[in-house]
This record gives sequence, C-alpha cells and structure tokens, in this order.
Amino acid sequence: MTLETLSTNRSFDGVQGVYKHASAATGTDMVFSVYVPLHTAGAKLPLVWYLSGLTCTHANVTEKGEYRRLCAELGLIFVAPDTSPRGEGVADDADGAYDFGLGAGFYVDATQQPFAQHYRMWSYVTQELPALIAANFPADMDRQSIMGHSMGGHGALTIGLTYPDRFKAISSFSPIVAPSQVPWGQKALGGYLGDDKAAWRKHDAVALIEDGARGPALLVDQGDADNFLAEQLKPHLLAEACDEAGIDLTLRLQPSYDHSYYFISTFMADHLRWHAERLNNRAGT
Repeated sequence: MTLETLSTNRSFDGVQGVYKHASAATGTDMVFSVYVPLHTAGAKLPLVWYLSGLTCTHANVTEKGEYRRLCAELGLIFVAPDTSPRGEGVADDADGAYDFGLGAGFYVDATQQPFAQHYRMWSYVTQELPALIAANFPADMDRQSIMGHSMGGHGALTIGLTYPDRFKAISSFSPIVAPSQVPWGQKALGGYLGDDKAAWRKHDAVALIEDGARGPALLVDQGDADNFLAEQLKPHLLAEACDEAGIDLTLRLQPSYDHSYYFISTFMADHLRWHAERLNNRAGT
C-alpha cells in the first residue's frame, strides 16, 4: 500500500502528518492524519484511534482537538481517519443533506445502491487502515484504544464492542448510542443497510450490548447544553444497557457544554489520560 505524505509539521517535538492513499476498501483516495510523538529509535508506541462526527474530515480534530501536548507527554500515537469516501463518482445524499452521504459514512459497510460500491467505512477503519498504520508507523498494534465524537462516538462504541480483544479502552464525546432509535441513525442505517432492522443491530451500541457484546470499561462525556442531546444522542439508553449488562460505564454530564470542539478540547486530556492508563503506557500508569 503506497502512502503519500501531504504535509508534516513538528509539534511538541513530535510529528503531525497528513497522508493519502488509494483505498481498496472504498475504491477512492482516502486522507488521514497521524501524530507521532518523539520516541527512541525502534520503539513501538500505543495508539489511540479518533473517529470524527457528521460533516467532518480528519482535519477537524487535527486542527481543533488540542491533543498533541498530552500525546507527546504520554507517548501516544493519535490516528484520525476521514468520515466517508470522497471523490468523483462517490454517491451523495440526493438533497445534499449533511447527515447522509459525503461526510456521513456512519462507519458501516453499505449494502444498498448507489452507496455499496464506495461506502465501506467499517472495513476501512477496522481492517485496511490498521494494516497501513502497522506497516508505516511505529505503532504497537497490541496496545490500541478507540474514541470518537457524535457519529464517531457511535463508531468508537460499535467497533470497540465488536473487537474487545483489540481495543483496551473505549471512550466517546456526545455519542449516538442507539442509532436505531433516533432520526440520524434511522436515516443512515436504513439508507446504507436497507429496511431489515436486524442488520442494523451490529451498528448500534445499545443493541450490541443487549445482544451480548462486552468490552472494557467505557468513558462518555456529554454536554448538557448540547442541542442534539434529547432527540439524537440519548445517553441514558446506554447507561440503562450497561447497568443491565454489568458494564462499567462512566457517564459524565458536563454543565453548560455543547456539541462543539470547544467541548471536546476541554475534556480531551481527561480522555487521553484515561486511555493511557488502560494501555499500560509508561506515563499513564
């Protein structure tokens, strides 16, 4: 897999890079960012995956997430993929809506036309991109964790719960915890996967837990001033499912915080320290 470097910048003595490659999973070029902290030659570092939300690319968290200082301190690689395939011939929402199509891949492998050809973000994030990271960066693939925001929080939860042996920690900011039960998720899962709601369950964190999925302890931060809280996010459904299943969930409602990167950047350090502890990292234990 050939990797093209689009940019590199020194930051806190590490390197923030942006890269592009031709994806076999999506059939398009894909762009992602990786921060690699300063490290000794030959060292392998734990890595944190960050999945972004609706309308975002890799750039949103890369430019606004304020993660590099702590990743440098803790010795964490930070990987940020895109949220959907892009390019000529990639299908989009017919009306140009922000919550479906480009920028809204929902971390599933679509089965419905015209999306099935390119919208294979589940395979991209869980298989193809990890192989690319392992081959090109000093990543310890035995020490991975995953986090995300909103739609990306949904992705982090579903992927983490599906691969509990791979990810030692899972956290989310403002996740869509039960997409089968909210308008964003119903539109996306129906559009990408069709009308059979049984097929939706493996892409719904609450349904996965109800169906027996288990994983490490979960950390979720949610702003109580988030205008999507009541209709789209419904974190109480995750709390109820975790309580029933005996999963250790830390759910923090943060007063006066909204859905933005001002919120995410405020609590990013908490999440990275929490991940570092569970990755058994030298500075996080």
